[in-house]
Amino acid sequence: MSTDIARKRMRIDVNRYQKMVAAAVLTPEDKIELINGEMLEMAPLGLKHISVLSRLTKLFVLGVGDAGVVGPGCPVDIDEFSEPEPDLCVLRARADFYAGKIPEAADVLLLIEVSDSSLAFDLGVKRALYARAGIPEYWIADVPGRAMRVFREPQGEEYLEQTQHPAGSSVSPLAFPAITVDVADLFP
Repeated sequence: MSTDIARKRMRIDVNRYQKMVAAAVLTPEDKIELINGEMLEMAPLGLKHISVLSRLTKLFVLGVGDAGVVGPGCPVDIDEFSEPEPDLCVLRARADFYAGKIPEAADVLLLIEVSDSSLAFDLGVKRALYARAGIPEYWIADVPGRAMRVFREPQGEEYLEQTQHPAGSSVSPLAFPAITVDVADLFP
């Protein structure tokens, strides 16, 4: 007679996750994000990752100005069970700069992930999550491939428009077409 009991994973919702953060059960040093009810460790940041993220942050802060809010590593409440922390968020302008509550999917104009060692996860789980939430535009700075992957027009768990911009090309976000990202400049 077997005494093995099938065990289920316990999904954590955003409300419980935020209470854990507020109570300092989870701290910024933990480098964790909530994805589909699971607390997942975030990939460590290498020098190339930090360099690309710094360049993108500067470009978007200067380009967006007061027309939006640019946040590196900001959490976004996607749904009841997901609060990812994309590398860069471009959000709708708000006078309080989201001091009163974490941005939600409807606040997002553009999310960017910088992928040095996490490309498969960013192309799979994160892309499906962001599409399902209706995030209008999602970019992946593909560090090893020296390219920017752009996803637009979310439908279900996919994006209908998917393009890749190699070094030597440029791309502009839909919400801020005057901002031009020269891909080669990201990967010197």
